[in-house]
Amino acid sequence: MARIPGGFVPMSALPPDSASAPDPRSRQRILTGIPGLDEVLRGGLPSGHMYLVTGDAGAGKTTLALQFLLEGRDRGERTLYLSLSETVKELEAIASSHGWSLHAIERQEIAADQRDNGSEQTVFKASEIELREFRARLEAAVQQVNPDRAVIDSISELRLLSGDSGQYRRQIGALKRYFGKRGCTLLITDDNTAEEAETFIHSLAHGVFALTQMNRPFGGTRRKLEVVKVRALEFTDGLHDYVIRAGGIIVYPRLTAASHGEVVSNGMMSSGLPALDALFGGDIHRGTCVALIGSSGTCR
Repeated sequence: MARIPGGFVPMSALPPDSASAPDPRSRQRILTGIPGLDEVLRGGLPSGHMYLVTGDAGAGKTTLALQFLLEGRDRGERTLYLSLSETVKELEAIASSHGWSLHAIERQEIAADQRDNGSEQTVFKASEIELREFRARLEAAVQQVNPDRAVIDSISELRLLSGDSGQYRRQIGALKRYFGKRGCTLLITDDNTAEEAETFIHSLAHGVFALTQMNRPFGGTRRKLEVVKVRALEFTDGLHDYVIRAGGIIVYPRLTAASHGEVVSNGMMSSGLPALDALFGGDIHRGTCVALIGSSGTCR
């Protein structure tokens, strides 16, 4: 996989409105590592792009992101987890609950203030100085690992740091170009706290996945996954059930009649009871409905 000489392009050096040149790597597919999701995507995701996963707290965004990186690690890819909200210990606890080892997955906390000058400023203050520090820490982590797959969890912290929607949009666009230039597939997570005016991130992302939870009057919570969009890719649309179990997320693709085009012959079939077939005057016609009526205990 070809990479930029030197492997490092500061985000601040990228023009704010420039578009990434077409890259043959976008035609390559990578698997997500999530059972059922690759079936929904009909073979995985185009590589080298930025993807967004949205959902409320507890929807499984972090679990999905970890599975995405574990799949890359198991395929010999370089992986990087950039945490803006959770500590490394919290990530390890999540992985341990699923029986996973995060060995060979580089994990970096870039939200915490790492300066030693005694200042009380934090990275979450909406100031240009702290935004530059955030970018510097992110770029240093990426330069060190040079990942094939990366996760930023959660991008909502960058929204707070940016201070206004204009700055936030520029930062998301810079992230997209920065990782795209490096040929890295980036997965970012976001909660559902963004205002309607800030949903422009959906247009910037190459693909969007929405995780939803529905509480029912009885039984457990029902979870749904929707592939909102993936550019230049055919996928199975609609809502797909998913569960979070020990071992990760499992997606159950929805069934569609159009995808099952097998032609069934209109011949005859036996009921398995010769005497009953004789009463019917022969075998049963395929595709018909036969009702057996009788009172309780008549061995229907």
